[in-house]
Amino acid sequence: MRKKYATLAFDSASLLFGRAKVPLTRNGVTIGGGAVIPEIKFTLPPMDVEESSMAVVADMFEDMVAGVCKRAFELHQNSIIVEFELLPEMTMNPGWGEAITIRIRSLLDDFRKRDGLLSLLRITPVDIRELEKPPLRRDGRETELLLDSFRRCARAGGDLLSIESTGGKEVTDPSIMAADLRGIIFGTLLGCADMEFLWGRICAIARETSTIPAGDTACGIGNTAMVLADQGYVPKVFAAVVRAVTGVRSLVAYEAGAVGPGKDCGYENVFLKAITGYPMSMEGKSAACAHFSSLGNIAGAYADLWSNESVQHIKLLSGMAPVVSMEQLIYDCRLFNVAAQKNFALNFRDMLVDSDAGLDPQAFILKPDAVLELSKTIISEGDDYIRSVRTAKKAVQILEEGVRTGEVLLPEREAGWIDRMKTALEDLPSTKDEFFREEHDRWQVAVDFSQYEFSEPDIEKGN
Repeated sequence: MRKKYATLAFDSASLLFGRAKVPLTRNGVTIGGGAVIPEIKFTLPPMDVEESSMAVVADMFEDMVAGVCKRAFELHQNSIIVEFELLPEMTMNPGWGEAITIRIRSLLDDFRKRDGLLSLLRITPVDIRELEKPPLRRDGRETELLLDSFRRCARAGGDLLSIESTGGKEVTDPSIMAADLRGIIFGTLLGCADMEFLWGRICAIARETSTIPAGDTACGIGNTAMVLADQGYVPKVFAAVVRAVTGVRSLVAYEAGAVGPGKDCGYENVFLKAITGYPMSMEGKSAACAHFSSLGNIAGAYADLWSNESVQHIKLLSGMAPVVSMEQLIYDCRLFNVAAQKNFALNFRDMLVDSDAGLDPQAFILKPDAVLELSKTIISEGDDYIRSVRTAKKAVQILEEGVRTGEVLLPEREAGWIDRMKTALEDLPSTKDEFFREEHDRWQVAVDFSQYEFSEPDIEKGN
């Protein structure tokens, strides 16, 4: 059963970094209780991940965790979040991910006992259901292995369960390349159906294992559009509207039972925080080691966890890259937290917002007033199709007004794209059933529709 959020959790003045309406506390770590905490993530350098190399792989992950914990202790950081994002091979072979989780958990416990460094471990299996074409979302070996990976890593010491699920990407990937807003909305509809299926099972595993169902991200949609827009392949205004619509998709995890902290690479987390009141992880300038963006400061305005996205275990001049990222995040969080302690949180938030918002449409829709408008639009309707259409229209309206008033810089080559998106949205059918019928033939080669179940969820009041 999906719950419905009837009102927003925040107003403009209270939507701030470090503060959630529903803070999360586990093992002495409180997220969203007034302080921003660093969340570190790391990955392997280019190498083969196979049975014969697993001893080396596990040692490398242990080295990374030891390095970041040592640096956190040296810099007087009292709590951190560590994310172990499994590679495909580690999810396909759940025992491999489980074994590494055990070693990371043991090391984190050692630092807690010896040095007083508090920590939580986020476990993120990769969505291996993409391996089949068309993808099998509900059936088959990959789905079973994915859920087994969650269960085994949770029992091995994970605290927070997350995923970057990929439902609908067989539609959204080509739609992004074609700047096809209609396809984005259809892919979102598929993604919502998949999220309801997947998060029902992740939440059940969390209950079984006494862990926390944290949240999902539409990284494969929103961040794909963002990176391609940054490279000039798709319009920035299009990527901004895509980002707004991803909020509809990612909200389903919370309607199904997730409680945060939302995963770092979901910039749509700003809408989810406004709606649910749950804490969210965000990434920005200190995630440039993983990808470029135009949201380096503004993303921090809403962060409860501040993440580096990910970095390879390679040697830099000062030390290993994960340790370097840990130091950068700690200094960022110090600044967030001192601003809050000195009662400058609102001013500092506005500085973060104003430094980015006028320079890129993707940043402009993350201004607090735009976040609240879009969040209200998302929860104004229970039907995922109508939600998506209304949210896209609201995003276009916000961008159009920003361009008209000169508040946001729009590249000259994108001048006609707002009108093109308005026309595309006006041409959409009024009902989900009609829309589905129109899109079915277009996508039937790419999509196995038996893997998506479309039913109206029972709705109960959420807040």
